[in-house]
Amino acid sequence: MSVNRRDFLKLSTVASAAAVSSPSVFAIGSDRPLIPYGVQSGDIMNGRGVVWSRTNRPARMIVEWSTTPKFEQVKRVMGPAALPENDFTTTVDLQNLPAGQHIFYRVSYQDLAGAKNESYPVLGHFKTAPSAKQDIRFQWSGDTVGQGWGINEEIGGMKIYHTMAESRPDFFIHSGDNIYADGPLKNEVKLADGSIWKNITTEAKSKVAESLDEYRGNYVYNLMDKNVRRFNSEVPIISQWDDHETINNWYPNEVLENDDRYKVKSVALLSARSKKAFMEYMPMRLSADEKERIYRKIPYGPSLDVFVIDMRTYRGDNSANRQAQPSDATAYMGREQIAWLKQGLKDSKATWKVIASDMPIGLMVKDGDNFENSSNGDGPVLGREHEIADLLRFIKQSNINNTVWLTADVHYTAAHYYNPDKAQFQDFNGFWEFVSGPLNAGTFGPNALDNTFGPELKYVKAPKEGESNLPPSAGMQFYGEVAIDGRTEGMTVMLKDMYGRTLYTQNLDPVV
Repeated sequence: MSVNRRDFLKLSTVASAAAVSSPSVFAIGSDRPLIPYGVQSGDIMNGRGVVWSRTNRPARMIVEWSTTPKFEQVKRVMGPAALPENDFTTTVDLQNLPAGQHIFYRVSYQDLAGAKNESYPVLGHFKTAPSAKQDIRFQWSGDTVGQGWGINEEIGGMKIYHTMAESRPDFFIHSGDNIYADGPLKNEVKLADGSIWKNITTEAKSKVAESLDEYRGNYVYNLMDKNVRRFNSEVPIISQWDDHETINNWYPNEVLENDDRYKVKSVALLSARSKKAFMEYMPMRLSADEKERIYRKIPYGPSLDVFVIDMRTYRGDNSANRQAQPSDATAYMGREQIAWLKQGLKDSKATWKVIASDMPIGLMVKDGDNFENSSNGDGPVLGREHEIADLLRFIKQSNINNTVWLTADVHYTAAHYYNPDKAQFQDFNGFWEFVSGPLNAGTFGPNALDNTFGPELKYVKAPKEGESNLPPSAGMQFYGEVAIDGRTEGMTVMLKDMYGRTLYTQNLDPVV
């Protein structure tokens, strides 16, 4: 059954009505397994899609799916057992799905202590990747529950998720900082105008996360928001991570000698616990050869490949970032990931190659006296910039066209065009980078640009000078939306605010 966007609005109304007719996941009796945090889908491609959920006891996951919201000709898949070892989270990688189709699914759990005792189902939806050229619409952003700004029910919770869901995108890229494990919440925060911001608080959000359960508790906290749960049930997610899933600006060899908040001083140990919680709570497809690998390619039909990169796991130590020659000390993505990305871009037959990056290229992000990302100030290629220069040179020499970088991280929205004629390093073809965030965190910026790769600032919306850590209620929360025309394959990139208003538009024609 092929469903266009207008028809989907009608169908989703039917599906929503069916969901409402089921008892609330927070109100059913204790005799059945519960599904308190809804469902998610992710890593959608042609014929496949990952479905995630979590229950409250040992139980077997069951996923039923159909191409109609009334669940006609339903197919049933028995999933894995939800056990304490994975915090009762489970995923099923649905396969042999029809291409370019809306898939309606429902998740239930069968109590392992009593096979006849089954939860009420919770409904979800996603659309598989097309096998032929067709319109594609997707979104990206990052940074959820940061800088002390949590779920404030007095303003409707995380409203930007409601706004994004209303656009009915085909999928969403979460660009990192899915949680702020290093950001405890207070019950109340006094705002500049004298009013009070009121957070929902939990035990896990009362301190920095150190134990595995505390990291898990940060993901559970976000899923308490009704807007997030609705969004997750309707929009498939491509998940990547950055630093706050563990601790601000972390690198693998770091030791927290001077941070009294932490009893656990080894960042290697903290990040291992953090990554396990991330893998448990994200609807992502695990790599067959490296179970904890986050970087991956998500093909979405002949017009689009999404390359999800990881600038956190394989980096060297944060430093002054001024090394004249590349070495292990200047690692950013690392040799194996760079080789994978080069080969993937070269082999890609898709018209557009979107590089989903957890950090921007040309914006300077400091870590005390050191640098957090590749940019280290104006001038020639130094430090981590060697990896970026090598990649950009390879893209040019391999005649790879139509690369676009999407990122978040810096807590404002901007459009950058990297112009080799304005750059210190010039052996690359010009390309665009778009920045948008946060989702529910403090607003900062703007950051200084580094001229090494010639970024031209085409648009920016950020706090005024002297303002920082603006709360979500200030209205400066941002996301981006991309539309690819199925006929011309032209790409339109829009930077949007939390109310869905388009702030900036850039139309890009593909090089063929």
